[in-house]
Amino acid sequence: MGDIMSILQSSYSSASQNTPSNTPYTNVDPTLYQGTWNGTYSNNQKFEISVSQVNGFRAQVKYQSGSTVRYQSVLIKDSSFRIGDTKFTLTAQGTATVGNVVTDPASGNTSLVQGSAALAS
Repeated sequence: MGDIMSILQSSYSSASQNTPSNTPYTNVDPTLYQGTWNGTYSNNQKFEISVSQVNGFRAQVKYQSGSTVRYQSVLIKDSSFRIGDTKFTLTAQGTATVGNVVTDPASGNTSLVQGSAALAS
């Protein structure tokens, strides 16, 4: 019984560290996000993220990696946005980090691949 309680306690404390941001949505500079971002994940898979129609803190995004293509309206907050299982975070002007959750179809296990992206000129 003690083992179960220690597992629950550690899970609870680690979950509380992943609390969402309490900062409000604020308008962003469209020139920092708009355009085509190209990059490569840690598993050498290439990806492309196209950001358009940035208005306030909203944008239209197209994500493409391999045979996966997604279109989505996103909200930009704390210099980042999510499109499907992918999170884009602006790190500096013209550079970003991108993380993607990959699910193995055979086992159902998930893993995180990360990469960097650069804004195409």
